[in-house]
Amino acid sequence: MQTTANIFKALSEPVRLRILALLTDGEHCVCDLMAVLDLPQSTVSRHLAALRHAGWVEGRRQGLWMYYRLTGNQSPLQQQTLMLLQHELVTLPQGRQDQQILAVFLATKDTTGCNKPPAAA
Repeated sequence: MQTTANIFKALSEPVRLRILALLTDGEHCVCDLMAVLDLPQSTVSRHLAALRHAGWVEGRRQGLWMYYRLTGNQSPLQQQTLMLLQHELVTLPQGRQDQQILAVFLATKDTTGCNKPPAAA
């Protein structure tokens, strides 16, 4: 029961739901998420850590940046919940706005990586 509670507890923050919605289309760099959420690296990383500990996302390092994606080994409960969230979050005004901001950011992003170095941790 505690594992189930932790799965849902990780979703209790609006920023984390926004992150999950952004990751539904694939892997993104922390700088992509920072640009869309308009939050500092430390805040985005803290929310990603909560999602990672609950088994929602996994990350990989490339150079100075971390790239995150939805984890491939979710529990059946997480898979069903994610399917519902994917459908619902993108229909919300904030979800649509986040997708638009991400599309603009990615279209203007330097193809060699992020436009600016990460903030000191």
